[in-house]
Amino acid sequence: MKKAALLIVDVQVDFCPGGNLPVAGGDEVVPVLNGYVALFRARGLPVFASRDWHPAASSHFRTHGGIWPVHCVRETAGAGFHFGLELPADAIVVSKGTDPGEDGFSSFDGVDGNGVPLADCLRKRGVERLFVGGLATDYCVRQTVLDGLAEGFAVTLLVDAVRGVDLEPGDGAEAIREMVKAGASTATREKLELICQ
Repeated sequence: MKKAALLIVDVQVDFCPGGNLPVAGGDEVVPVLNGYVALFRARGLPVFASRDWHPAASSHFRTHGGIWPVHCVRETAGAGFHFGLELPADAIVVSKGTDPGEDGFSSFDGVDGNGVPLADCLRKRGVERLFVGGLATDYCVRQTVLDGLAEGFAVTLLVDAVRGVDLEPGDGAEAIREMVKAGASTATREKLELICQ
């Protein structure tokens, strides 16, 4: 677990039940991710969280030619992290989808509060391995994992801490297969706790 970090992808109000673009069971990842946060914090490992932070007028939205309903507009309640997510005070938050002409699926499209890209934030802290969970398996999680691998990080998908949009039935499961084929490993909380003992 040395040189490892936890990356929580887009666990935001609008992606959970009751939000503008709800993922079925999206809120179910919250307690699971809180367990991972506790595990990583107990070992002094950094926690990162990405968020969609769209402008109100974005080509990502149906209102401007995209396929998605308006969601996670910056500074709105829907863009906030789920109220039950226990992010530590020193978690590094990266914002993505900030350009009106981009989708911003990948956390690696995001920057921290100082404008530093995620990959540079990770390298600055000596991170070599990423453990990724969040929403949604077949879009932002998938692209984040694939980009993490392309950036040279070892990536582990936390399969008990993701849920898919499944625009087409089975999209989430297919995304997991694609990530594994690209080189990602998979783990659950139980498996990680055994590794960490």
